[in-house]
Amino acid sequence: MTVTTEDGGTSRPGKFEGGGEISPEKLLSPVLSAFWDEEKSWALDVYRRHEGYEGLRKALAMSPDEVIAYVKDSGLRGRGGAGFPTGMKWQFIPQGDGKPHYLVVNADESEPGTCKDIPLLFANPHSLIEGIVIACYAIRSSHAFIYLRGEVVPVLRRLHSAVEEAYAAGFLGKDVLGSGLDLELTVHAGAGAYICGEETALLDSLEGRRGQPRLRPPFPAVAGLYACPTVVNNVESIASVPAILHRGKEWFRSMGSEKSPGFTLYSLSGHVTNPGQYEAPLGVTLRQLLDMSGGMRPGHRLKFWTPGGSSTPMFTDEHLDVPLDYEGVGAAGSMLGTKALQCFDETTCVVRAVTRWTEFYAHESCGKCTPCREGTYWLVQLLRDIEAGKGSMSDLDKLADIADNINGKSFCALGDGAASPIFSSLKYFREEYEEHITGRGCPFDPAKSTAWADKPTEVTA
Repeated sequence: MTVTTEDGGTSRPGKFEGGGEISPEKLLSPVLSAFWDEEKSWALDVYRRHEGYEGLRKALAMSPDEVIAYVKDSGLRGRGGAGFPTGMKWQFIPQGDGKPHYLVVNADESEPGTCKDIPLLFANPHSLIEGIVIACYAIRSSHAFIYLRGEVVPVLRRLHSAVEEAYAAGFLGKDVLGSGLDLELTVHAGAGAYICGEETALLDSLEGRRGQPRLRPPFPAVAGLYACPTVVNNVESIASVPAILHRGKEWFRSMGSEKSPGFTLYSLSGHVTNPGQYEAPLGVTLRQLLDMSGGMRPGHRLKFWTPGGSSTPMFTDEHLDVPLDYEGVGAAGSMLGTKALQCFDETTCVVRAVTRWTEFYAHESCGKCTPCREGTYWLVQLLRDIEAGKGSMSDLDKLADIADNINGKSFCALGDGAASPIFSSLKYFREEYEEHITGRGCPFDPAKSTAWADKPTEVTA
């Protein structure tokens, strides 16, 4: 496995070509985030100065099927959580069926800890727009939609501005760059429901219905938006396509691992010295990312963390060297998900954290299926009692039993996400749950886990 270094060369992660160790920063591979710190990085002229829309020109010189095959050969996998091959998803769209084809970009980012798509859209929206044009050309679509979470109004405004720039420059609209492709792009602001991050619930919401998951089959590739063939992709997935077309699939495969190639955005948050977005090849470890970010806050140690947001089973400090790619994280018992690395130190109560996550899932459950609707409610009741010192030992088995009745039995993956922190926290921190019960209360001081807990108190005269 090789990675691209900041000077454009390649090296094996953690090693110089001569055999010595390399600095953690050299493992970074800024592509999508390469010029986020420039003035007006979101503007079209800045994007074009960094070779923007060159990937589109290369794509338009190929046939649509060749573009699909190129993206498929690059090994790009969906960056929204499941990791499904992007080119293969495009290939599922039937051709010659006489129906309109649609591309829908899922920008409904709202899971606790997940924060990569919104910063990307805010700082570099044209990477997504260019990727949309390429994808629509490949799947023979003349209309694309961006479904954005409605609360992020500054991003919505910036995205509208970028779309206007793209229309004015001829990258959208009639006869894009003289290719014969006609493409309309609609930016749609959702009403703020986490369930609309599920692709079929998103499609129902786009059609004006209540956002609830659909029964599958038929899958969106056959009957999606308006019952027509539809591709639903994550923001980062589509935004990664232009660089692949421009710099080449071999360049893309030079990063990451064989089954999980390429670069991606890791969102580091929680009790870390310098939280933020770290763009690196798939397969780096949390230990390396913590080295880059200054480690945990001074005087504290890592207790538990999530590899892909709150819906993925948590890890502990024993998993610091797990390769953060789809296979590595899966083999260790969790999921890479959205690469939202929430890091918590020893001041954090696991029961409290899991309770807050479960309250989120109970609130965001659409209510369509009984296991999720009723199960998440009862999980919250039990967790609140345990946190308050009112629980019993039998409640722990009851927690696991309810989570098991939700996991794999709900209508969509929201139920699975709600069950994940229950299972993993009981696996690694059952004694902490028991301590809440035997001690008749939480042994942790919530104030000590706050960001300002270790700062000296200012004395005013």
